[in-house]
Amino acid sequence: MRLNKYIAHHSSYSRREADKAIQDGYVRVDGEIETNPATDVQEGVSIVYVSGKQVSPRDKYTVIVYNKPKGELVTKSDPKGRRTIYDTLSKEYKHYIPVGRLDYASEGLLLLTDASKVASALMESDLERIYKIKIKGEVTSEMESAMLNGMILDDATAGGHSHSKVISMEFKPFIGYKIQKNEPNYSILKVALSEGKNRELRRFFAHFGTEIADLKRISFAEIELNNLPEGKVRFLSRSEYSALSKFLKEENKAELKEKSKSNFKEERKPSVDKDGKKPTFKDKKPSVAKDGKKPSFKDKKTSVAKDGKKPSFKDKKITKKKS
Repeated sequence: MRLNKYIAHHSSYSRREADKAIQDGYVRVDGEIETNPATDVQEGVSIVYVSGKQVSPRDKYTVIVYNKPKGELVTKSDPKGRRTIYDTLSKEYKHYIPVGRLDYASEGLLLLTDASKVASALMESDLERIYKIKIKGEVTSEMESAMLNGMILDDATAGGHSHSKVISMEFKPFIGYKIQKNEPNYSILKVALSEGKNRELRRFFAHFGTEIADLKRISFAEIELNNLPEGKVRFLSRSEYSALSKFLKEENKAELKEKSKSNFKEERKPSVDKDGKKPTFKDKKPSVAKDGKKPSFKDKKTSVAKDGKKPSFKDKKITKKKS
C-alpha cells in the first residue's frame, strides 16, 4: 500500500494532509525519514511514525452505515469547498474509510470502516448492491436487453463526470431488476448490481439517451438502509457483523489458498540445463477435482447457498422480470 494511503486509512489525516506531512519530513518508516508519498509499505510489517506517533492497523474493526444525503461528496476534503460527508459525520468517524462512492447527486446507504482491509474486501467483492432509481423517460427493450446480458462501451463518457479519465467501460449483466413504474415522462426501477464502478448506472442509462433523476442505494449485501434518517449513522447489528465476519474469513482463506498456489508454482519451476535445453519432464498441472472439472476460484466471495444461488451474505436477489 502507498505510504500516503496507509496514513490516511489508519489515522485522522486526509490523503492531502498525509502527503504534506511526508514531504515536510515528519514521517519515518522503519526508523528512516521518508519523503516520497508513493513509497510502498506493508500493513502489519512496516513501522510508520508521523510526528513521533505510531500509525498502525487495528486487529479489531468497526463498520457503520451512513445515510448519505444528496449534495455531499464522499471525500475527506474538497478544493472547491463543497460539503463532504465528513462535515456531517462526528469527529470520531473522521478517520473512517468509505466503502466505495456515491456521487454528489446520489443518496442512500454508504458503509464506512476503520479498517482498510475490510474496506478493500467489500469494495472488490461482487456482493449485491441494490439501488432505487428514477429515470427520465420509459424503460425500453434495448435497456432491458443490456441489463440482462451486459454490454461493452468504447465510449462511456456520457453520464460520467466531466473530469473523469474513464472512457470505455464494461457493464456486467445486472443481478436483477424490477420495473415499478414505466411511463413516457419518467420511470422507477429497482436494480441489483454486483459491482460499483465510477457512475456506472448514470453511464449505463446515458448510453440510451436517458438521464437518471434520482439514485438511492438501499442495500449492500444483507445490510439495509431501512428507516435510518438522512444524515444519520448506525452500527452494524450483531447478525450483520456475524455475516461480515464469515465473509472476511472466506476471503482470507481464498487469499491464502491463492498465495499457496503461487508459491507452489514458483518452487516447482523446472531448472534449465547447463546446455540451455528445456528439461525433459513435463510441468505438473493443477490437480483436477473428482468431478473432472478444472479447479475454480469462484468461492472467493462467500460459500454458495444450498439452493445453488449466488452468494450475497444472504439470498435477496431481485428477479429478472418485467412488472
